[in-house]
Formats: sequence, structure tokens, C-alpha cells
Amino acid sequence: MRSYPAVPAFVLLFGGVAVWHAWQFRLKPLAIPKAKINAIVDDLIAQHGPDAEDWARGYEEEQWYRSDTYEQGKWRRVRRELWRRYHAGEWE
Repeated sequence: MRSYPAVPAFVLLFGGVAVWHAWQFRLKPLAIPKAKINAIVDDLIAQHGPDAEDWARGYEEEQWYRSDTYEQGKWRRVRRELWRRYHAGEWE
């Protein structure tokens, strides 16, 4: 490692970015209460009917363009709840 002193710095930088992304996209959105996710899902279904999943995907994609990983994770949870309801037959 003495020949390449920048390698450990790059490894730490890469690892830090990976941990930050995992926190923002996967773990932090899990702290959103299930009731809030259900309220968002209910509103989407009421407003957009069978196109609710497309709208949720659009909102998630919009946050991707804005580089807001927390909001992406939130909309991903909303989409998962929509999928769960669809496959359970609770929504068409």
C-alpha cells in the first residue's frame, strides 16, 4: 500500500458513498409510518384509479432526476404497497 497511498482513500470514499446511499434509499424510508404510506396509496387510488402505479412510478422517477434518494425510497415503498394490494385483489 505504500506504493499506492490513494487506494485506501478511494476505498473509504467508495464505501462511504455506498453506506450513505443504502441509508437514504433503503433504511431511512423504512422509518415512514405504515399509516402514512397507506394514506398516500389510498389517495393515489382515489385520484388515478387503475393508473395509480404509473403515477407512483412517475413520482419516483421525478425524484431520481432530482437526485433525492430519500423520496425515491418513499415512492418505492408506495409502489410496493400498490403491488401488494393489486396481487391480493384489493385493487384493480
